Amino acid sequence: MSPACRIAAALLLASGSLFSGPTPGFAQEVGVSGNRILFGQSAAFSGPARELGRNMRLGIEAAFHEANARGGVHERQLELLSLDDAYEPEAAIANTHKLIHDDKVFALIGAVGTPTSRASTPVAAAAGVPYIAPFTGAAFLRDEQWRNVINLRASYSQEIDTMVSHLTDRLGIDRIGVMYQDDSFGRDTYRSLRRSLGRRQLKPVSVGVYQRNTTAVKTPLLDLRSQNPGAVILIGAYKPVSSLIAWARHTGMRAVFMALSFVGSNALSEALGPAGVGVFVTQVVPPPTDTTHPITANYNRALWSFDSDATPGFVSFEGYLAGRLAIAALERCGRDVDRAGFLDSLRLSDPIDLDGFELRFGETDNQGSDSVFLTRIGRDGYYHPIETLRGGSRP
Repeated sequence: MSPACRIAAALLLASGSLFSGPTPGFAQEVGVSGNRILFGQSAAFSGPARELGRNMRLGIEAAFHEANARGGVHERQLELLSLDDAYEPEAAIANTHKLIHDDKVFALIGAVGTPTSRASTPVAAAAGVPYIAPFTGAAFLRDEQWRNVINLRASYSQEIDTMVSHLTDRLGIDRIGVMYQDDSFGRDTYRSLRRSLGRRQLKPVSVGVYQRNTTAVKTPLLDLRSQNPGAVILIGAYKPVSSLIAWARHTGMRAVFMALSFVGSNALSEALGPAGVGVFVTQVVPPPTDTTHPITANYNRALWSFDSDATPGFVSFEGYLAGRLAIAALERCGRDVDRAGFLDSLRLSDPIDLDGFELRFGETDNQGSDSVFLTRIGRDGYYHPIETLRGGSRP
């Protein structure tokens, strides 16, 4: 074990701070061999949220391919083993157990969704396995009890605040409706919306609810239309969200529509076509086609080197950053890496600069970025930046 990792592990084990409750024993160098390090991913590769999992995997693999082409990290190649959970919690639990106990991965990376993460995080924590950069801004993952969790992105609470601020302060809209997915993801984010509106002495004027992994949105649309909102905030994946917007446009509803980053921006724009013009989406990474920024230029090069037919997008860009984050932690640990040192190299070290995209963690702070970028679909079908907010309040 490298000196940095040995010191990190000793500090964490001595303080008992890595996990709440009894500290589980770390299986030294599980998933690490002489020439490779194995990461695992449980995500949606089928069903209505499949493009989210596919693009997170694409971005991670592009980052790993980039590092492997340079000889790997401390002479080890990085590998990713991905399993399909179809955005269902029960499958996520089974996959996580298999990845940890059968496939013996070093760490988990790039999970997709709140309900699946809520189900699988305790499995990873009990085994002492790092849970890196899940594609969700859920508040529970920011709780300091999860000492094995490292979040890359801003929270849903910060995205919601960006939405509400733009609608009320910039557009002068105070009649705001919401459609949300009826599970932990939707309900938790809906509560964040109520808190954000409440700080402005407002509340949702109409609410529509739909079931996860369905596109049954006609009844929620009727519920939303009943109070004629000036704007509708959409909390869900691209299939139901695009279906609701398309039906709303078809029936002449003129509300402003705003969706969270979880929607899957490329898939949403493609599904909507001309009906998508004017739809707002909050993002947690910079625009993926603005190659004036070093990190974005490097992402595009890595993506096309890995898959020359790939289309740059916000989700695969987040996956690329997740892969780069894991690589940065491994580089800090040196040749003799273990899980405790890997986590501590992020939590208790200097900020990580990913070619200009800076991530800052702390002993009790497992979220690296506070950046939220508001975008809008133009007539060309592409996303155009509206504003960038940094340093937003934490959930």
